[in-house]
Amino acid sequence: MSQELKQVNKPIRKKDAMNLLLGKPVYVDDVTPHDCLIVKLVHSPHANALIESIDTEAAKAVDTIEAVYTYKDVPQKRFTMAGQTYPEPSPYDRLILDQRVRFVGDPVAIVAGYDEKKVDEALKLIKVKYQVEEAVLDFRTAKDNPILVHPEDNWKALCPVGADNKRNLVATADETHGDLEEVFKSCDHVIERTYHVPAVNQAMMETFRTYCEIDTYGRLHVISSTQIVFHARRILANALDIPKSMIRVEKPRIGGGFGAKQSLVTEIYPAFVTWMTKKPSKLIYTRTESQIAGSPRHEMEVTTKVGAMNDGTIRAIDVYTLSNSGAFGEHGPTTVGLSGHKSIPLYTNNLEAFRFHYDVVYTNRLSSGAYRGYGATQGIYALETCVNELADILHMDPVEIREKNMVRQGQKMDAYYGEIADSCALDKCMERAKKEFDWENRKTPTVMPDGRIKAAGVAMAMQGSGISGVDVGSATLKLNDDGSYMLSIGAADMGTGCDTILAQMAAEELECDVDNIVVFGADTDASPYDSGSYASSTTYVTGMAVRKASEELKENMMKIAANKWECDPESLVFTGNTIDNPATNESFTHMDIATFSQCGNTVPIQVTCTHSSKISPPPYMVGMAEIALDKETGSVEILDYVAVVDCGTVVNTNLATVQTEGGLVQGIGMALSESITYSPKGGLTENNFMTYKIPTRLDMGHLRVYFESSYEKTGPFGAKSIGECVINTPAPALCAAIHSACGAWVRDLPMTPEKIVMAIDE
Repeated sequence: MSQELKQVNKPIRKKDAMNLLLGKPVYVDDVTPHDCLIVKLVHSPHANALIESIDTEAAKAVDTIEAVYTYKDVPQKRFTMAGQTYPEPSPYDRLILDQRVRFVGDPVAIVAGYDEKKVDEALKLIKVKYQVEEAVLDFRTAKDNPILVHPEDNWKALCPVGADNKRNLVATADETHGDLEEVFKSCDHVIERTYHVPAVNQAMMETFRTYCEIDTYGRLHVISSTQIVFHARRILANALDIPKSMIRVEKPRIGGGFGAKQSLVTEIYPAFVTWMTKKPSKLIYTRTESQIAGSPRHEMEVTTKVGAMNDGTIRAIDVYTLSNSGAFGEHGPTTVGLSGHKSIPLYTNNLEAFRFHYDVVYTNRLSSGAYRGYGATQGIYALETCVNELADILHMDPVEIREKNMVRQGQKMDAYYGEIADSCALDKCMERAKKEFDWENRKTPTVMPDGRIKAAGVAMAMQGSGISGVDVGSATLKLNDDGSYMLSIGAADMGTGCDTILAQMAAEELECDVDNIVVFGADTDASPYDSGSYASSTTYVTGMAVRKASEELKENMMKIAANKWECDPESLVFTGNTIDNPATNESFTHMDIATFSQCGNTVPIQVTCTHSSKISPPPYMVGMAEIALDKETGSVEILDYVAVVDCGTVVNTNLATVQTEGGLVQGIGMALSESITYSPKGGLTENNFMTYKIPTRLDMGHLRVYFESSYEKTGPFGAKSIGECVINTPAPALCAAIHSACGAWVRDLPMTPEKIVMAIDE
């Protein structure tokens, strides 16, 4: 880096840390009135049915009930709940309420009243007669199935992603580079394996929740736990069939999102109630509702075929992904792309040919959505495990086969949209991981005194930094009267610390302390446009907007000072507290500049800058896991996990470390215990935290996080993303360690003790 950093690359405490630690009221339910209409939903008990009749009279007669709505009362204009840049790749296949229900949990009716117990009573009094139809529950049989999940004629897809509701297709594509079959023919070894990743829930602490009211001007004001205030405004306008100008969306603190809140799970229903009644309303999903009617990770079955030589040179890769979008198409066309585009490029070094093809299908199961890793997680688990299986067949060290084939600095990644790896320290990550983990001495399984087998596994991963050519980040920065600064953003801090990170960047450029930067956001009325907090875009994309705004504001402050001194701005010196004139030995404080700006001034002291990037530089990482396996019970204990991450310049060392640790724990949960399973009639089984098993502090083992940073010249201060990449190595690394311990490959997540014992027996 060209300069010594004073605020960036430092372990600065999160701006909201003390308020959160002290339990101050900061979340949706804390900052909104409680004397409002309580909104609750009737959920479908059937996976596929038509509503023949619905009787709401008894429910409406319950004391304090304000309104009951059914499919007969809502606009008949289809929309998508996916928070994506317009035109959304996800199909327009939703109504607020529909006569056809498509999964167990699909909303059937909305009830709003002032007393929660009375609302619960009214819910039970609604009588629905269903015409139950056969459901498509197995995603392997969904494509071209005679049973259509979306037979309606007003279904539409805005983007050419291969969607066809008459074939149960949300998306389909086929991409080939090089003469794949010829390369496979000349390989010494070709292995083909199929891996299954079930849907898993984000399980964030704060469930889905939204408050709505009508403001002074008759506009709909929405306060919600959302990652996407601007997309939410558009989605609500589409759903309610009203102008976007009549809607304001803001978010307070968010109690976790992990992608779940990149879809509008709850916002639609209280928004409809408030728009119809003109009265404030609030919907708070229970944990059960968040489980059965949320937006989990897409179930995927990934088939990988890898061609290699006897020395481990990987020359050809074929990846086919079958993705289960569930009852609706939210994020279906986009998550699937990452399963190939962010797994295959890891093996760029000797790759001569590749193919990536996929189908995304509708089924009568819970609709899926965005979840940290966004499809890359499923694809990387499959390909990394396949490479580990190849190494086993070749009797090669799995680290050595990766060192031979991994992408390196300056290489063109044909499987990653042709981008150049201009900031790639993956080789350094591997070298550091080997050293910190002591791979050479721990890679061979050993028997512990208690009879368990101690074994190790390794995996690599990559992700992206925003959606190239699509994501937009903006920042408004103004000089306050007292010489401090106000930074307004449209990105949503959902616990990731982006408010703090972006303030660090502004403080670095303005040569002041982070405490001098007040951060505001996100609010569609007051914040500059931002695509939202997803796709690992905030640090890289919005960060550059912040840096641009900081540079421009600093230039304007210098101009105001130069006007006072009647000199050239370039002759002045900007410091964190003053603007100095070396020629006259005079100085103005920043408070002086603010005062000057208020009288006879034409130079703005509030600037807005916008940034978008044509590329999406990948962060990279290596994970190494050591486990203890009991071959009799299949029980797995994680003893040690080393993660080495290349995220460019680390902006905040504390936050980057806890981001990595959090991602690892979620990856461990997906690998060993978390799963969504269904009854024969399509009901989701794991509908609470007693049955849906997320890892506890005792399940994660000893996590060790290190950074081997590169410098990304297109990122702010050399930074890339970190939030998503870190979830991607646990599943393949743990799978490899389990195989090393017992000789069996478990190709169906989660790798529960039962599956491990059965694999050993086979």
